[in-house]
Amino acid sequence: MAQGPRIPDRFEEISFSALAGWEGDDHRAALGSYLRLCRKPEIFTENQILPRLSPEALQRLCREAEEAAGKGRTEARRFFETHFRPYRIAQQGFVTGYFEPELSASRVRTSEFTVPLHKKPEGLEPITDGNRPQDWPAVLSHGRRIGGKLTEMPDRGAIMDGALDHEQLELVWLADPVDAFFVHVQGSARLRFADGSAMRVGYAGKTGHPYTGIARLLVTRGEGTPEDFTMSGLKAWLAAHPDQVEPLLKENRSYIFFREIDEIGPHEGPLGAAGLPLAAGRSLAVDPAFLPYGALVFVASELDDPDSTNSTFARLMVADDTGSAIKGPARGDIFTGSGAVAGALAGEIRHVADFTVLVPKGALDQAAD
Repeated sequence: MAQGPRIPDRFEEISFSALAGWEGDDHRAALGSYLRLCRKPEIFTENQILPRLSPEALQRLCREAEEAAGKGRTEARRFFETHFRPYRIAQQGFVTGYFEPELSASRVRTSEFTVPLHKKPEGLEPITDGNRPQDWPAVLSHGRRIGGKLTEMPDRGAIMDGALDHEQLELVWLADPVDAFFVHVQGSARLRFADGSAMRVGYAGKTGHPYTGIARLLVTRGEGTPEDFTMSGLKAWLAAHPDQVEPLLKENRSYIFFREIDEIGPHEGPLGAAGLPLAAGRSLAVDPAFLPYGALVFVASELDDPDSTNSTFARLMVADDTGSAIKGPARGDIFTGSGAVAGALAGEIRHVADFTVLVPKGALDQAAD
């Protein structure tokens, strides 16, 4: 009995030998990242895009993955080549990078810390086919239920101007509005307080307004080229034009709400949209309308591999996160880790890439029945 849909037309079957850079990858590291999925098998059952394994077949595959993981790189590579079939996405892809910022913060507003990260308002909910009002704007993905009626949330500009101040939703306070903006873009952060304590915050919801990349706005206005506005380039431009920071940030109407994350260890990565701690260099944010969480995606690009002095990026990654700016079947965001070094690395990634998805052979056999 089939366990999911068939392979989409945009996928082209190829061979592992045709994957440039495949042999040079650290397949043991990739297998370690894949094994995170085995600890949360319900991720696979939510896949409605690619053929998927039955629960029993998935258990067998995970057992074999555990065995292969203890035997070195060669066995790890053999595991993938034995149990999966590669399909290239037949269009040019593009990758960017993201990271988890580490910032100083305060639990109360002070003269230094004046920029809030907000908790999710009561009544906020995603818009679905089941709750969508007849006249609801197509571009709004979320709304707030007040008195039984869904209403539009205030956007970033309105919230920056104080639209939510009376509700006392402030979770923590940061010192710099640009830092706060990039926490919104990244979706999580590690925060350090003056008393030595720390907090990790992560995504809790959003206003539902469409995301607008401010770097793209600056390019369209002739302020520079896309290459000029990597993350570091964008931060430099904002620092050089302080009077334009607030109006520019407001042009991205999307606004993110946060919660304290305490269900993962301090040495683990932040939680991704799939509910798993992200793995630096192995987690890929995707558009879940085109690639399901849990998919194995081999990403090959001309960007420099951060773990090699003479290699370009060619890694097997796990689709376990998403982001407002990640749209389309061949669009990905590479998680680079936490802190300033990871941020510098993420900020320089804006590269064309090839995407190849590994589909379990057993799932293909079931789909063909």
